[in-house]
Amino acid sequence: MSDHTPPVPDLWATIDTLSEWLDTHRPVEGREGVLLRILKLSEEVGEVAEAVIGATGQNPRKGVTHTWDDVQAELCDVVITALMALRSLTPEAREVFAGHLERVTRRSTALPAQAEVPRPSL
Repeated sequence: MSDHTPPVPDLWATIDTLSEWLDTHRPVEGREGVLLRILKLSEEVGEVAEAVIGATGQNPRKGVTHTWDDVQAELCDVVITALMALRSLTPEAREVFAGHLERVTRRSTALPAQAEVPRPSL
């Protein structure tokens, strides 16, 4: 039994490959096609919510219908869909994302640690 992790594919090369594939198989082109790719993100986020509800059994009529592995897979779909939407908006998606990630990291790590505020008891 091997305990090694499979190699991680190059993220942006894979996004470029998927984007090229999608460009050749998309039913709607132009601005509307890009907008639909962005809207696809809402659908994927909804699937995360459905998986969380299913993993926690919060729908008493359905019970437990998903696993936490399903939630992880749906979160991955959200990330892929978001990167695909960004790539659809600009061929410089890699640079746009890297710059934004750097800004978010800089502003987040520059803040002093916040003390936990006690919650009022009900």
